Amino acid sequence: MIRKRKEEKLNPVVAEIKVHSPKFGDLLGKRDPIEILKTYESCRVAGISYITERKHFKGDFELFKRICKLSHLPVLRKDFVTSKVEIERTAEAEADAVLLIARILKDKTAEFVDFALEHGLESVVEVHSEKEVEFAVETNTPIIGINNRDISKLEKDGGSVEVTKKLAKLIPRRFVRISESGIANLNDLKIALSYADAALVGTAFMKADRVEDVVRSFVEAKLC
Repeated sequence: MIRKRKEEKLNPVVAEIKVHSPKFGDLLGKRDPIEILKTYESCRVAGISYITERKHFKGDFELFKRICKLSHLPVLRKDFVTSKVEIERTAEAEADAVLLIARILKDKTAEFVDFALEHGLESVVEVHSEKEVEFAVETNTPIIGINNRDISKLEKDGGSVEVTKKLAKLIPRRFVRISESGIANLNDLKIALSYADAALVGTAFMKADRVEDVVRSFVEAKLC
């Protein structure tokens, strides 16, 4: 899911095409999401994320399939997956990875990870607490995502990269660690990448007046 950075030093940023936020409302406006995809790719992000959940995030599975077809980058499906049928649909859409939330799946997390792997998908097991990290590290997932926001509050909490700082040290180095959500500026990115291997950013990019400039600044910033 996370491509290795080649040649010059680029920050490993997964960019999210996020059309709606429960906190901020419409994020897409009259823009074409495929044009946003092209902008992300031109900025050399490490991967693409899209939320397919409809009720709260206004996701569209048909658009997700288009993104998978058109993008040359790894694509992650974000949703509140609770059935293996949804994993099968994700694989059929030719995605690269699927989000599996430990808080929702609990002791089924490992089973769902294995099912995803059997269908050619990497899994990103999402955690927000120490207990959820315990579930995640007992699975065969290659990637653990640390959500800086509480999903039970549907992003209406502020979110803080301090969550990544706290939980990343509990995750063994054999896992790729992604700091997700609540990364609003370059200082947040610097903290996130001090503890995680990559950062997933959506709202900050989608709210930007000049998306390309902001994305490029995140990818190319010298954070040392």
